[in-house]
Amino acid sequence: MLYSFILELIDQYSFLNVFKYLTFRTGLAMFTSMLVVLLIGNPFIRYFSSRKILDPIREDGPTDHIVKKIGTPTMGGVLILLGLFSGILLWGDLSNYYIWFLLFIVSAFGLLGAFDDYQKIRYKNSSGISFKFKIISQILIAVIGILMLSHFSQNEELKNLYFPFFKNLIINLGWFFIPFSVFIIVGSSNAVNLTDGLDGLATVPVILVASCFAFISYVTGNIVFSEYLQIPYIQGMGEVSIFCGSIIGACLGFLWFNAPPAKIFMGDTGSLALGGSLGAVGIITKHEIVLAITGGLFVLEAVSVIVQVLSFKLTGKRVFRMAPIHHHFEKKGWAESTVVIRFWIISIILAMIGLATLKLR
Repeated sequence: MLYSFILELIDQYSFLNVFKYLTFRTGLAMFTSMLVVLLIGNPFIRYFSSRKILDPIREDGPTDHIVKKIGTPTMGGVLILLGLFSGILLWGDLSNYYIWFLLFIVSAFGLLGAFDDYQKIRYKNSSGISFKFKIISQILIAVIGILMLSHFSQNEELKNLYFPFFKNLIINLGWFFIPFSVFIIVGSSNAVNLTDGLDGLATVPVILVASCFAFISYVTGNIVFSEYLQIPYIQGMGEVSIFCGSIIGACLGFLWFNAPPAKIFMGDTGSLALGGSLGAVGIITKHEIVLAITGGLFVLEAVSVIVQVLSFKLTGKRVFRMAPIHHHFEKKGWAESTVVIRFWIISIILAMIGLATLKLR
C-alpha cells in the first residue's frame, strides 16, 4: 500500500530507491509489526481483561497452572495478526500473488482459531469447537488456498519436492501435490497449536522458523544466490521475506507481553494462523522438509500427542505422563521456565541445522 505509493515517487526523488531493496523493506515490516503490537498491547490486554475474555485453564493439566494462569486473557493472536497485517500491507508488494496466498491462509486460519477461542470463552471450558469440525475446516481452507495458488502461479517448480543434502533428488508430485500441501499446512497449524501450552513456548520457535524462511525466501527469489546455493530459483519469491519479517516483528512484540509470567495468551487465534502460514511458506519456497527440520520442536510436540493417543487406545497405557510432551516434563518436576528455555535451545539448534542444509548439497 505505502510501498506502491512510494514507487510512484521514485522517479522524482532518487533517495527513495532504497525502498526497492527487499532487505530494507523486510526490516521496515519487522519494525512496523513489532511497534504496532507494543503500542496497542497494554490497552488491548486491559480491554480483554475487563470484558472477561479469559483463557479456560485445562483442568487435567499441571495443578500449578490452575493457580498461576487463571484469569489470564486469551485471543492475543488478534494482536499478532494486527501487527502482521500492518507490516505486510504497508511494505509488501500487493501485486505479488504469493503474498495474497499467504494473507488468505493466515486470515482464514486466524478466523477459525478465533471461533474456537470464542467457543471456549462462551462455554468456559478448554474444549472449544469439535476436533472433527476443526480438521474439516482446516482442510477446506488449505484446499481452497492451494487451488488458488495453482491457478495463479506460473511456477513450474511448484509441484516438485526437493530433498536437503541431495541437489539432484527431485520428485514431481503431480496431482499428489494438493493433498501433500494440505497435509503440510494443516499439520503445521495443529503442531504450533499443540506447542502453545506454556508462556512463550511457541512464540520463540515461531520467530526462529520465520527468521530461517525470511532468509530462504530471499535467496530463493534471487537468481545469483539460488544458483550459488544450488536451490530452485522462483521469481517473485523474495517478497515472501517481508511476510516472514512481519511474523518476526509481530511475535517479538507479542513476546514482550507473553514472556513468563504471561499477561496474555495467543490462543488458537494466533497459533492456528501462525502455524498454517509457516506451512504455506514452506510449500511455496519448496523447502517443506527444511520446514520439518527448523520446526522440529513443533513436530516433536505433535508426534508426542499422536503416540500418546495411539498407545492408550491400543494398549491402555500412556507413554508420557501427559501430552503434549512439554507437560510430561512439568509432571516430572521441571519448572515451567526450565521447560520453556530448554525447548528454545532445541529450537535454536534445529534452526541452525535447517539453514545448514542450504549449503550441504
